[in-house]
Amino acid sequence: MSRSARSVLYVRLPVWKIYPGGVIYVADFIHKERPDIRQELLDLALVPPGERQATLKRRIEKLKPDMVAFSWRNMQTFGPHPENDALDVVMNFDHSPNPLRRIKAAWDAIGIIWDYAGQRLRNFGYMKLVRRLLPESRIVVGGTAVSIFGKYVAAKCPTDTVVVVGEGEEAMLSIVDGFENPAGHYFYKDSQGQVTHRETEEYFDLNRLTAVDFDYIDSIFSGFREYLGETIGVHTKRGCPFQCHFCLYNKIEGARQRFRDAAEVAKEIETLNKVWGVKSIWFTDAQFCSTLRSTRHAEAILDEMLARQVDVRWTGYLRLNHLTADIARKMLASGLTSVDLSFTGSQDIVDSLTLGYSLDQQMAAFKLFQDAGHSNQKIKLYMPLNAPGETPATLLATVDRIKELYRMFGRDNVLPFIFFIGIQPNTPVEKRLIAEGYLKSGYDPLTLNPFTIKRLLYNPEPLGTIIAQSYLEAMASHDPSSDYIGRATMGILEQRLREGDGQPQLQPAI
Repeated sequence: MSRSARSVLYVRLPVWKIYPGGVIYVADFIHKERPDIRQELLDLALVPPGERQATLKRRIEKLKPDMVAFSWRNMQTFGPHPENDALDVVMNFDHSPNPLRRIKAAWDAIGIIWDYAGQRLRNFGYMKLVRRLLPESRIVVGGTAVSIFGKYVAAKCPTDTVVVVGEGEEAMLSIVDGFENPAGHYFYKDSQGQVTHRETEEYFDLNRLTAVDFDYIDSIFSGFREYLGETIGVHTKRGCPFQCHFCLYNKIEGARQRFRDAAEVAKEIETLNKVWGVKSIWFTDAQFCSTLRSTRHAEAILDEMLARQVDVRWTGYLRLNHLTADIARKMLASGLTSVDLSFTGSQDIVDSLTLGYSLDQQMAAFKLFQDAGHSNQKIKLYMPLNAPGETPATLLATVDRIKELYRMFGRDNVLPFIFFIGIQPNTPVEKRLIAEGYLKSGYDPLTLNPFTIKRLLYNPEPLGTIIAQSYLEAMASHDPSSDYIGRATMGILEQRLREGDGQPQLQPAI
């Protein structure tokens, strides 16, 4: 297994165009620890699909790297994203009263599944290309998809491949050093095709992640400047102590929160803003502020941003348990552009999903934003509708809370996002639904069976039809220039629930 690296090619596998922050942090860390190693970064998201294999081949032949490290973001088939709308397809297939729309949805679903199946095959094909061109090189695979499905990926990879689960810095450092003293959580497929697994409770010290050297990143990543006019992801901490029933963050990053130095985070933002002209920042943490300690850390970052007079718009997923009037003012003063958070208007659903907060406390935090001088910042509500335990009463409670927010911030500033829980493997909600018989024990979470995939986007009866048809009616009849689809959907849903006593009111074909 011992073979140190003198050159590394990072390959971000194709997704929609989104800043490749994870692999940039790893490359920056390796450069600072081992500056003699030559590194390059190829982002296949920036390469037209028909040119990707040839582009990778040219880069390999030119660099002849000792190691090729792939970053794989998405794998599961049902996840909606900017390149398809699985939610809209499932809604129409299951619930549209128009037969033509149902037929079209079925055809679109086949296309989505075909695309995902092909994408998986192509991604493994890129790895096989590396093995064919560089038979002595070592392959590394990491990223979010691998952190969830590492065992599956390891089984499909070429030989002499390290599949890194979770944090990549310490593991990657041990790999470039020859893999004599392996670190981190990984699967390893050896030259004989045997897969070994090292699971660890080690945590990477985030104080070692200093502000990214973007001059260096620009020198190794020809596509870096293509992202500067868009939103750039900045990491402030890792780990999540909460046990939300549908979430895997506490498995991927661990339950213990660890923090980057606040001054280094602000320095990174300042460099992006004042040197590279970046105007939009997304804090990529599971939640930018959540526990009391992490809220204090977030406040320290805001203090540093204000002191450095950075001119950015920023947001990230927020948890408002420990918000204070001072922090609300600092958030707005430092450029907060939207309040993004998970939302349900029923404490029963909060508790059923073990979200770990008080709804009344959350509503009081909204009032702090109002009092702190809220102007046109958007209130983005990510609503897990029809979660286990949902009833007509809890849905109406959510409608009432949203209307309360309309009164506080203005209707145009409140954006309810309609989504359903995506069932992830090894989460509490998955175990609950298997026990209830909704999912079969031993089902394949990476299946291409459309009927299983459909069940993984959780919207069961008896409420599934009324929610879906409210959404479809809003899609068909609302004017996008006058109202947002989420607001229109919730208005139609309220009308149906109140008029039909919670029973689905089927409408004529649209």
